[in-house]
Amino acid sequence: MRPPSPRRLLRTTTGLRGRLIITVVSVTVLGATGAAWAGVQRSATSLIEINQEHRTEDLVSRVTRAAPSVLYPPDADALDQLRGEIGENSLVVHQDAASGEGVFATGTALVPAQLREAVRAQTAGEHGHVLSQRVEIDGTPWLVIGAPVVVTEPDGARTPSGIEVYSAHDLTPVRDQVDALVRGAATTTAATLPLAVLLALLASRSVLRPVARLRETAQHLARGELDARVEPTGVDELAQLTRTINEMAASLQESINSIAALEEGSRRFAADVSHELRTPLTTLTAAVEVLHDVLSRAEAPGVSDEAEARESAHLAVVETRRLVELVEDIMEIARFDAGTARLRWERTDLVKVISACVRHRGWTRDVVISSPAGEDDREVVADRRRVDVVVANLVGNALAHGGAPVRVDVTATGEGVTVRVTDSGPGIPEDALPHVFSRFYKADTSRSRTTGSGLGLAIARENALLHDGAISAANHPDGGAAFTLWLPRRPTRATCHLRDEEQDP
Repeated sequence: MRPPSPRRLLRTTTGLRGRLIITVVSVTVLGATGAAWAGVQRSATSLIEINQEHRTEDLVSRVTRAAPSVLYPPDADALDQLRGEIGENSLVVHQDAASGEGVFATGTALVPAQLREAVRAQTAGEHGHVLSQRVEIDGTPWLVIGAPVVVTEPDGARTPSGIEVYSAHDLTPVRDQVDALVRGAATTTAATLPLAVLLALLASRSVLRPVARLRETAQHLARGELDARVEPTGVDELAQLTRTINEMAASLQESINSIAALEEGSRRFAADVSHELRTPLTTLTAAVEVLHDVLSRAEAPGVSDEAEARESAHLAVVETRRLVELVEDIMEIARFDAGTARLRWERTDLVKVISACVRHRGWTRDVVISSPAGEDDREVVADRRRVDVVVANLVGNALAHGGAPVRVDVTATGEGVTVRVTDSGPGIPEDALPHVFSRFYKADTSRSRTTGSGLGLAIARENALLHDGAISAANHPDGGAAFTLWLPRRPTRATCHLRDEEQDP
């Protein structure tokens, strides 16, 4: 097995997982080390203080027992007697005389100068205090305790005797205990290392598992799998990030689907436009060729095709008008798609607009308008020209494909006004109902050409949406197709415009 390359090792250690593991291990080990060493320091201090307190009390007890039997001023024998009561490694000093044993066999040389000065300063007082100092003699730690001897008279008075006593105690056992504590702390710290690594691995696994799932989801999204999602768990920051990414993916999927639908609609629209333009252009071409032939023959003596020429000219005019209407409708659809359609808002009586639309197009005999509402109830804020286009398309479609008579019912509600156009035909096939407002849709596929552009109902729907309204198609229970237009009394987008107009002087 080949060792990992330096680059891969660097990527592993500097990556999120490596940094998380290093951080957890470092924090755990440092915490355990700090706690262990703090415990060692407290334990070592306690051991030394307890040992010092014990030795001090022992020295005070021995001096208290031996002092009454010592003659004052003491001679050499008295100093030896007092030293013997104190025990080994002791020293008794009075002025220039000294009696020492053990480490003090050479006299006061091993007594720290600072300690001796402090003890001698107390020999002039009535109350002596026991003092101590830790020193190292030949590499061995010692505790040196010193105190002045105070004589208590029969009347209770306390007078200094001028005697100094010193006792030395080996601190090697205490040092060994402290060393054992240090080794125990080091062992504890070393034992926490594998535990810290295991804890770091578990923590990185639990923390980075959602990150890994997010990465996989991002990879799926990058491959075009827009339905890829991650199930969020918990309420932490990673769960919030997961929900945000899911929302982003859903928005991205919706946007891409919308773009795809627009592209498909654009391709279909272009194909439909090409198909619709081909028919009148073909007819125009044929009519112009006939006219050309007729005119050519008319130049010959005794030849006249006036009737044929008249028919071809009439057909050319009809198809030209149809082409103009188709181009105008296509331009209107393009404005809808580009969002550049403009509306001129004004208060509009729908019954008056419908009546004018029917009258101007010569449909008065075939269309019945019914409106039980009062004049104020049927008023809305709208663009009259576009409402006229919607009504013309609905009524014209009803007359062309349903048949007369056509009934137009206008009813008012609290929120708006409803216009229902019902024809007397056989109705709309059920499979065609969802598509009647699609561009260039023909329920009868065998009918290759119609009198309209095939965009009328699509334009009607777009105009209704511009007014924040709605339009729908259904079959009437009594027969015939029924188209329903609903317009709000005041569209949201028209409110600011009207407010500005009302404020003008």
